[in-house]
Amino acid sequence: MADDLLVSIDMYLQSGIHIGAKFKTGFMEPYIYKIRPDGLCVLNIAKIDERLRMAAKLLAKYEPDKILVVCRRDNGHKAVKSFAKATGAKAIAGRYLPGTMTNPSFSGFTEPEIIVVSDPWLDKQAIKDAVRANIPVIGLCDTNNTTENIDLVVPCNNKGNKSLSLIYYILAREYLRNRGVIQKTTELDIPLKDF
Repeated sequence: MADDLLVSIDMYLQSGIHIGAKFKTGFMEPYIYKIRPDGLCVLNIAKIDERLRMAAKLLAKYEPDKILVVCRRDNGHKAVKSFAKATGAKAIAGRYLPGTMTNPSFSGFTEPEIIVVSDPWLDKQAIKDAVRANIPVIGLCDTNNTTENIDLVVPCNNKGNKSLSLIYYILAREYLRNRGVIQKTTELDIPLKDF
């Protein structure tokens, strides 16, 4: 398994991408590897990697200006802005205003063809608008999230800044690789520390 991961197992472990919450929903049960003695859920790294790969391939079907990344959580603001900078996608770091995707008279109106939400609970208004506008949703989901109206679940720790940084770094790199913008072995111009 370790040889074909998107990044080294050590990078995944150091980021805490696999450390879930103490609460788990039935939606996220298939992605949980085990429950630690302290009650924290541990996500399956192979499934995280597989879903990140699927998300990047799905995003690569879209032009960068047709992708919207949303993150209300402070820990992810830098990561989503760096993702947008690296790929040319649009990002909303902070509060998503209702109508952004559904009200053409709204000053911040945008018409993405796909969105990525960093936490389905905090970014629920963006999901509501995406559903109304019939836009597919990729959701970064922790063990305590529900996955209604999420078209592609990426199981992960969606609360830690190291985890969110690594996720958006991988998504940006793999998006550019899948679109042929950079070679399959090339890293991003923007280093991980800037995510």
